[in-house]
Amino acid sequence: MIVMSRALLFVLLVSTLLTPAMLNVNAQPQKGPSLNEIQFIHYLDENVAVQEVKAGNLDLYFFRIPLELVSANKNDPNVKIYESIGGSLSILLNPAPDPNGLNPFSISDVRFAMNYLINRQLIVDEILKGYGAPMHSAFSQFDPDYLVLIETIELFGFNYNPQLADSMITKAMQQNGASKGADGKWYFNNKPIELKFMIRSDDPKRNAVGELISSELERVGFTVSKDFGDLNKAFTVVYGDDPQKQGWHLYTEGWGGRAGFVRYDSVIGAQMYAPWYANMPGFQIPGAWNYQNEKLDDLSKRILTGNFTSQEERNQLLRDTIKTGVEESVRIFIASLIDPYIASSKMEGVVNDFSAGVTSRFTLIDARVPDKDNLTVGVKQIYQGAWNPIGGFRDVYASRIWMGITDPGAFRNPYTGDVIPIRTSFDVTTAGPTGKLDVPSDAILWDPVNEKWIDAGADKTAISRVTYDLTYSKWHNGIPMDKNDILHSFYFTFEWGTDEGDNDRTKDSEFTSQIGQLLPTIKGIKFISDNKVEVYIDYWHYDEGEIADYMGAWASMPWEIFAAMEKVVMDGNAAFSKAEADSKNVDWLSLIISSNADKVKEALTQFKQDKFVPKALQGLSADQAAARYDASIKWINEKKHAVISNGPFYLENYNPQARTITIKAFRDSSYPYEVGKWRDFEEAKIVTIGNVAAPLSISKGTSISISGDVKSKSDPSNVQLYYFMKNSEGKIVVKGMITPSSDSRFQIQLSGDDTSKLSTGSNQLKLFAISNVALKPDVYTTSIIGMPGQVITPPPADQKPPPQANISVAIKHTKKITLMAVKNNDDESINGVQIKISDGNIRFVKARGWDRDKIDPATVIVQTSDRAIDAGKSLIILLIVDNKQSSFEWSAFDKNGTKIASGTSSAR
Repeated sequence: MIVMSRALLFVLLVSTLLTPAMLNVNAQPQKGPSLNEIQFIHYLDENVAVQEVKAGNLDLYFFRIPLELVSANKNDPNVKIYESIGGSLSILLNPAPDPNGLNPFSISDVRFAMNYLINRQLIVDEILKGYGAPMHSAFSQFDPDYLVLIETIELFGFNYNPQLADSMITKAMQQNGASKGADGKWYFNNKPIELKFMIRSDDPKRNAVGELISSELERVGFTVSKDFGDLNKAFTVVYGDDPQKQGWHLYTEGWGGRAGFVRYDSVIGAQMYAPWYANMPGFQIPGAWNYQNEKLDDLSKRILTGNFTSQEERNQLLRDTIKTGVEESVRIFIASLIDPYIASSKMEGVVNDFSAGVTSRFTLIDARVPDKDNLTVGVKQIYQGAWNPIGGFRDVYASRIWMGITDPGAFRNPYTGDVIPIRTSFDVTTAGPTGKLDVPSDAILWDPVNEKWIDAGADKTAISRVTYDLTYSKWHNGIPMDKNDILHSFYFTFEWGTDEGDNDRTKDSEFTSQIGQLLPTIKGIKFISDNKVEVYIDYWHYDEGEIADYMGAWASMPWEIFAAMEKVVMDGNAAFSKAEADSKNVDWLSLIISSNADKVKEALTQFKQDKFVPKALQGLSADQAAARYDASIKWINEKKHAVISNGPFYLENYNPQARTITIKAFRDSSYPYEVGKWRDFEEAKIVTIGNVAAPLSISKGTSISISGDVKSKSDPSNVQLYYFMKNSEGKIVVKGMITPSSDSRFQIQLSGDDTSKLSTGSNQLKLFAISNVALKPDVYTTSIIGMPGQVITPPPADQKPPPQANISVAIKHTKKITLMAVKNNDDESINGVQIKISDGNIRFVKARGWDRDKIDPATVIVQTSDRAIDAGKSLIILLIVDNKQSSFEWSAFDKNGTKIASGTSSAR
């Protein structure tokens, strides 16, 4: 028992009986993220990671889980499976000519033929187990711009056709002096042609894709030498060496989703196809052979720099870029991915971004688990590439964590892709596309030759002006952000974006190539105050948010860290990019590695001793600069790294031995956002298509109706339904867009003129439903047989079934396949059978002589226009399913599309 004095009691009473003002002070909302700490732990084996989540040792695994584990864990109450629009798979081909022989992929016709040699649908069905979709260009069907490109992409008609591929390859190879020997293999100058295939063995999907494509290449006469490895090996063999050395010919690439969903992607055409972007073979490595294509460079630069005067002109530039890139086929896309992620069922606050998926920066900020203030996240790789904001963060593992450590000036709405302010609100004034604004004569530009700021001068103009209001905070090292950080960021862009010749020490082959394209469009910078700046640019877009996001005015790290990195690189002790590091045989600068951080610290220490003030910051005093140096030196001494930023988390430590990275909440009162700021993003108001009644067959030249409904948590008036009819040659012959009615129903009317354009035989109907608040489309696809004389339309799914016909269904599982026997014991003929698995996916379906189509991953239909299951006859349907414990729901239809029987069957 404590004996209290009257004075102590008074103190306790005062501290208990708070005045309203005191209550207001103590009840201030917490700043930053929901959690105090997130620890990332290396789990290379996804199977082990899944077990750790189930056991409660991990809250989330930041990598897709094996597809075969999805069904087994879908109903586990301790976990939740999230399906995210993921990245993509592609094959990179080496187009460099072989000075000592013949590289088949230096021939564009051989590269293009690969599109017919790759069985994309098989890869989706078998390797991806239905978790994906065939992909024929850098844009997948889940990208907003896909609707702009669909006709261009579909016209290629890239169905699996090994005979066509073989004939194209044979013609091209013979024209270039190659011949096949008696063994069926290709030879050049009496030497066998060997293809070196770098296959990612650390990723089961890419390993399987590599094996499949190797087999196809061997079938058409190539000798394939497989070289297995991980990303680090690929950085050296593929991305870090001269392609003309012929050290590789193919590589199984994998792409993570973008850091954020983008509505109008101005970069991907350049990134995936254009040489100037430093992402094509040669990779702008100094002295190496580099792939060249002026047409692709020109088209993609025009898109990136806003060199168009209308939305339609921009869209046509995009179509031309993608068409040319696909025709060149240096990079061939195979499949878009739907990635399953696993998390504890207790975890809340997951934001499933339409591009980044559950690994969105908003998930890190908003995630929470009841009764815990920390999160434990498993990662596939803990370190795969350099951490620096210039030429680093090239791998998804690093970039995902970095997005929780830094705050960008602006980011993207995870469901619409629109630009949203984070730390820079903006106001756009534009005279575009054809007008001009005056640039103030006292606006400034950096002169990299004379190394000083200069006035923009009189009579200068720009198309647009963006005024940015900057929301500062303290850097993680405790020093307040200020105007100098922004000014130095602009300096760095000009200085390192300009190539002044062979003796220029402030250039990087990757960074300079990319940023150099933007510099001519920057016409002036003018600070209105310490936290408000105007940027004048020759850039226009029909969306003002894109104008604001074009250049930006922000910094991801303090100016002194940029200056110290610059010194380390200029002194020849490291390089910003992988290509430059390999060329100069120095470290790829990584601020998270203690030895590299020490180099930065040495530069800071030298700056302090020399009382150094950067030329770009001449208004800064030596004492002010010294305070910056001291704070960052102290940080590096304490944390053993030089990763200093301004986001909701700071990097506490990286432990290479334990293979962990720990980030902690930045709770400083200067941080602008309170806990829960982005909570509205937890739910996506997606659209789904249902109850579609479309003909199984149509009489060409007659009008038809296709109906269904869309479900959305937003108003139906926000929804747009796009429809496309594609004939047997892959050409889109009918298209349109409608808005559902107020009751969410839709009806598509096709006239006789429309249906007359269809092929006799198989045609494809494709529906895309999107809303203004969720641009991820729901996609519905089905086949329609074009024929004279009849129209077969299945009823909506909710229609009551008719009296049952006498039909028996037997199911038998073998080791690899499932056999379904449909026997007709009735007088009524059967012309269509729909099959739905109760729990799992149907990965393959075949019925000899019958058309088949997947309605969704769990539902297929087989149908016919010229044959039937008559009385007493049977049809054998071959299936491959991923869950043999499931039952099957089936429905049978007659020639008029009327359901004549339905039921549920299981294996005997």
